[in-house]
Amino acid sequence: MPMPSRRRVLQAATTLLALPSLESLGFRRFARAAAAAARPKRMVCLGIGYGVTEETWFPKKDDVGAGYTLTDGLAPLARHKDSFTVVQGCTHAFAGDPHGGSTVWLTGAGPTKSLSMDQVVAGQLGSDTRFASLQLNGSEPGLDGAGHGPGLSLAWDRRGKPIAGFNSPVIAFHKLFSADDVPLAQRQQMLVKKRSVLDAVLEDAKSVQRGLSAADTDKLDEYFQGVRDIETRLAKEERWLGAAKPKTPLPQPGEGLVGREEVLIMYDLLVAALQTDSTRVVTYRQPIQHLLKSLGIAVASHDMSHYHPGDRMAASQKRDLAQSEMLATLLDKLKATKETDGSSLFDHTTVVFGSTIRSIHYLDNCPTLIAGGGAGITLGHHVVQPRNTPLCNVWLTLLKGTGVETDAFGDSTGTVKELTVG
Repeated sequence: MPMPSRRRVLQAATTLLALPSLESLGFRRFARAAAAAARPKRMVCLGIGYGVTEETWFPKKDDVGAGYTLTDGLAPLARHKDSFTVVQGCTHAFAGDPHGGSTVWLTGAGPTKSLSMDQVVAGQLGSDTRFASLQLNGSEPGLDGAGHGPGLSLAWDRRGKPIAGFNSPVIAFHKLFSADDVPLAQRQQMLVKKRSVLDAVLEDAKSVQRGLSAADTDKLDEYFQGVRDIETRLAKEERWLGAAKPKTPLPQPGEGLVGREEVLIMYDLLVAALQTDSTRVVTYRQPIQHLLKSLGIAVASHDMSHYHPGDRMAASQKRDLAQSEMLATLLDKLKATKETDGSSLFDHTTVVFGSTIRSIHYLDNCPTLIAGGGAGITLGHHVVQPRNTPLCNVWLTLLKGTGVETDAFGDSTGTVKELTVG
């Protein structure tokens, strides 16, 4: 039998032995591309209450595209001009309350039976993290009168019920990074007790299910949905019960921070939460009155919203500049935080900044700024939509870009084609 040739031996060997990953053949480049594609997407939504100074924050409506002129209110963001897009013309038709509509900013309706957009994203991205979503709030009390409206944060569940948030940087820090002082065995017992109570409540509810009117049946169905939501939270709590919290990349915040310093430390916390993959979805209902006070502005937030040329308008413009400066700092941090593949946190995060209130108490042309690469939208542009385009068209575009398979959200009539790359 003739001996096999060297070529035949090498050909056979290739079925058992792969070539090494030679950089000159591009394997490293392909590996990096694959790693980048596998990076989880994130979303951050920043709600600002009473809106902006219309005359100096919005670009001119006939100045669209990539070459638009940055306004005075957005000037502190100049170094990031290619990294964000401003959208005009969109309206939240169901915001309802002109004195406090911004807590329903992320929903497609008023605060009744309305799921917020962040929670849709959390349903897509939150299964693998300790917290499906993180809700942050400003520390000032009485937000109903400060341009934010009802609710406990910017987030609303599928029943239209408010989701609680953390009103203190210190509390949020401990929730994210501090070890639990309660022994594991005791926490396990507490979880078992919670499940037992939930089972008993569910059994009682089922016992009265027959013979109810249609209205009562709807109420009971909503109740069962609430129970299912609690079961989901308990299951997640059980999954992470024995897992140590990540090492914090920043020191514990000081007590008593308010206004500008409070916002900046909350920004640091949300970056740390994303960096450690503690969560992939964050909302932040920002302080208003405390921010003004920290800027040396004596005008009340409500009075400032009724600005006209003079002291109130100057106060509103100073507030805009401070918010843009702080947002620029947040984008700096997201860009500086690197992933293991060399990309940045910014590359995989969508940042949404805005409010349902344009200025004064107007609920049309909601100020909307979108940054980051998480949803794959067109950046560096000024986009103007036809008047009264549903704000939910923007939310639908972001949902699709984040990987949520849906053709509608709220009162959407379609996506915003100018935001779609390609």
